[in-house]
Amino acid sequence: MPLSKGALAGVKVVDLTRVLGGPYCTMILSDHGADVIKVEPPQGDETRDWGPPFDEEHNASYFLGVNRNKRGLALDISKPAGREVLMRLLRDADVLIENFKPGSMEKWGIGYGSLEPLFPKLIHCRVSGFGAEGPLGGLPGYDAIVQAMVGLMSINGPETPLRMGTAVVDMTTGLYSTIGILMALQERTRSGQGQFVDMTLHDCGMALLHPAAANFLMNGKRPKATGNPHSNVTPYDAYPTATCQIFLAIGNDGQFRKLAAAIGKPDLADDPRFASNALRGANREPLTAVLIEAFATEDGHALSDRLAKLGLPAGPVLHVDEALAAPHTAARQMVTELDGYRALGTPIKLSRTPGGTRSIPPKFGEHGPAVLGELGYSEPEIAGLIDEGVLYTKRKR
Repeated sequence: MPLSKGALAGVKVVDLTRVLGGPYCTMILSDHGADVIKVEPPQGDETRDWGPPFDEEHNASYFLGVNRNKRGLALDISKPAGREVLMRLLRDADVLIENFKPGSMEKWGIGYGSLEPLFPKLIHCRVSGFGAEGPLGGLPGYDAIVQAMVGLMSINGPETPLRMGTAVVDMTTGLYSTIGILMALQERTRSGQGQFVDMTLHDCGMALLHPAAANFLMNGKRPKATGNPHSNVTPYDAYPTATCQIFLAIGNDGQFRKLAAAIGKPDLADDPRFASNALRGANREPLTAVLIEAFATEDGHALSDRLAKLGLPAGPVLHVDEALAAPHTAARQMVTELDGYRALGTPIKLSRTPGGTRSIPPKFGEHGPAVLGELGYSEPEIAGLIDEGVLYTKRKR
């Protein structure tokens, strides 16, 4: 449990997002003290169904992994009474984040242009696939589709195209959205004004193309997939040992000299084929053969540990279960647990205002009546909204 209220205590976030990019952003904010009110549609966030595995209430691990520390209510904002509830929520909110298709909020009369005069200090973050303008404006976007369209698949894997094994575009969009929101909050302390934060999977996916884009913009050559090896640095690859694969990332000549000495082959550093990074890249195959032979009888875990303690970037290639059980994972509190809920911990470590798991992910509509009570709705009014199909406490199927 965190030992502070968090760096973002007092910040109220109304979260209309579903799936991954937006919820990942708001989990980061909530980990650090923001009061995030997750507003789900009547059918619920579809990732509640993205399993197995499921918990005892049939919520998928996919949903549980990115929705802790939030209060949940379910609301049909396509109805005028639902939009009225949303407007009350926004009266004292600092941030509104949504990932509706561009134009949807405007159709309901609650787009940024309509909200800004009413809530001039509100920061409105929209997460979409491609934005509202441009040839692709308004089209739906999904992680794998954007990985394909921005070129990430073309440089991933030994053969192409290959989707990355994690939803890297969605999660990066969540991270960039967090940064954008925090920038807007900081600027508001000077201007007193909110603003619109326009985040797209397309732009955030493009931003991941380093160094492939930088290389192309300099030499005009189409980048190719290289698998584990780095396009610019050698040796930078996974190598077999007697017990496991290890990964090396030798970034300069000094590190290469130290590596050569550590494996009992100091003459490698003076070999004219390997004397500089450019030469090592040009002679990648013979260098790889030398290293594979040198590592063949080594215990990969012990070798990685020995090299790392010499200041060399090296580590064993672990499976997910091994990484989660690693002693350093525990030391860094990167697996969090509360009341039977287990998930990845926050990577943001603040000395005075640490964040972390404060509450488990909300059940569908769990906090709806309580949140509406805080907004001034009476119990009969809340019951009426439930009867009218505006406020939901059970998922609409």
